[in-house]
Amino acid sequence: MKLTLSENIRSFRKERKMTQEQLATVLGVTVGAVYKWESGLSVPELDLIVEMADFFDTSVDVLLGYRINDNRLDSIVSRLYGYSRALDPSGISEAEKALAKYPHSFKVVFACADLFLAYGTNNKEPRFIRRALELDEQAMVLLPQNDNPRISEANIIHNMSIAYYELDEKAKGVELLKQHNVLSHFSYEIGSTMAVFMNQTEEAVQYLSEALILGMSHMLCATIGFVFVYCSRGDWDSALNIVTCCNNLISELRVDDQPGYMTKTHAEVLLLLAYVSWKKGLMEDARDALREAAKLTNLFDSAPEYSLKSMRFIEHAEYTNAFDTLGPTAAGSIEYMLNLLDDPFFTQQWKEILNLEH
Repeated sequence: MKLTLSENIRSFRKERKMTQEQLATVLGVTVGAVYKWESGLSVPELDLIVEMADFFDTSVDVLLGYRINDNRLDSIVSRLYGYSRALDPSGISEAEKALAKYPHSFKVVFACADLFLAYGTNNKEPRFIRRALELDEQAMVLLPQNDNPRISEANIIHNMSIAYYELDEKAKGVELLKQHNVLSHFSYEIGSTMAVFMNQTEEAVQYLSEALILGMSHMLCATIGFVFVYCSRGDWDSALNIVTCCNNLISELRVDDQPGYMTKTHAEVLLLLAYVSWKKGLMEDARDALREAAKLTNLFDSAPEYSLKSMRFIEHAEYTNAFDTLGPTAAGSIEYMLNLLDDPFFTQQWKEILNLEH
């Protein structure tokens, strides 16, 4: 708890255009006493604090600089996250107070674990990191209380793995992630940790491959979503920028001489690139993108291949299959996207170019 009594005495005195000597006379003390109060070298007796508050026409708590905290559970949790974001050391004592008051609250325990981990990691303080681990284990038991859809078991497991890494127990952290790697959610962290820090490069390859596939999928979905967002705003520059970035990445990840699922994916991205270029008035660029999309569409649909052998850097691709919600064929997926774009003239341009490429 931080009080600002010294600053407030000085501030109230100056508001009344008083010197230290004048305030000392009013209170019946020495000038040296007032000087020490304002410098924070000493604190006035309680009766003098009350007398000053009355003289300055304020309350004792305002003069002290004391604010009564809102100690309702949700307010406490909000403050704890604020301490965590600011890496404020005063948050440590506040966290322990909150835990003493609400020892069986998931919200409080999880927020305190987050705070101890952030502070301990940033300041290289193992005791705080171990405290975070204890609290995360407790949070796991209390998880059924959780009503926040943005928090799940995965958050707790991830935080625990970070704590193990920081305590130089990386093998334990990786093993924990492996046990909870649903839908390859932690593959990026497992693979990178094994390859970089544990000298287990060959074993890491499978996890890194899974992570790259998942990352590519997330990037593709996000890009398509953003394109439709920017189209709805008429922000064609942003739409062109993001779809160009995605196209460049897909181009680098696709194996040119290995037709496969990446061929279909690239055709879909090229269609979006063509549409946005068209709306920007870049007609020749749009036609080039449409011609390339048509070529890749025909290539994929002539011999559909749903494994990810056509994606660079991926190993063990024979065990991977891919699909998207747009449709099983490239032509069908692009038709679906054209219906969503709802631009009859652009759709007609696509059909003409696709027929020419047959």
